[in-house]
Amino acid sequence: MLICGIDEAGRGPVIGPMVLAGVLINKDDEFKLRELGVRDSKLLEPKQRERLFPKIEKIAVKQKIVALSPQEVDDALNSDDSNLNWLEAKVSAEIIKELSPELCILDCPSPNIKEYTEHLKKLLHPLKTKLVIEHKADLNHVVVAAASILAKVTRDREISKIKQKIKIDLGSGYTSDPVTMEFLLKHHDEYPEIIRKTWSSYKSIKKMKHQKRLTDY
Repeated sequence: MLICGIDEAGRGPVIGPMVLAGVLINKDDEFKLRELGVRDSKLLEPKQRERLFPKIEKIAVKQKIVALSPQEVDDALNSDDSNLNWLEAKVSAEIIKELSPELCILDCPSPNIKEYTEHLKKLLHPLKTKLVIEHKADLNHVVVAAASILAKVTRDREISKIKQKIKIDLGSGYTSDPVTMEFLLKHHDEYPEIIRKTWSSYKSIKKMKHQKRLTDY
């Protein structure tokens, strides 16, 4: 039986992409992931995740990774008929259609599991893939944990690429990171392509800077 796990990384940060990953495996190979020490990416150190990434790829029948730019995230949030959950559902549906699992297990981004499940089923129609959608699926299902690792490593690599390109340390991209907030304060207008402009942290700095300029007159 072919089963798939889907999870995301980078849903909350103000800088950088949101990444979704799907991992397709034979159900009989779940034990191989456990033997490797695969678990929720948040419970692993960066070096452990990097080490596991190629090993997960070897066990997987197939995998699919989608990195959504800040602009794509902003577009969903600015849309009248979408939001972050629906964006995640849309990409998850695309991953499921490409991987064609018999069973797909997903970490639910919405507090309303029933509503999210119904929405995803509509996006998948007429596909009959069985869905298991749970909160904390990355903790409870090793195939979802594997997906969480691929997603997290991919996002970390994308952040590293941005740092190398602009040659400035912007931290992790999360607003809880002082380095990120300092970067946002100093450079929010210089690198618009890497920043999510719908985030309140960005809007607050933009407003504050604008008010400050007005007082110069």
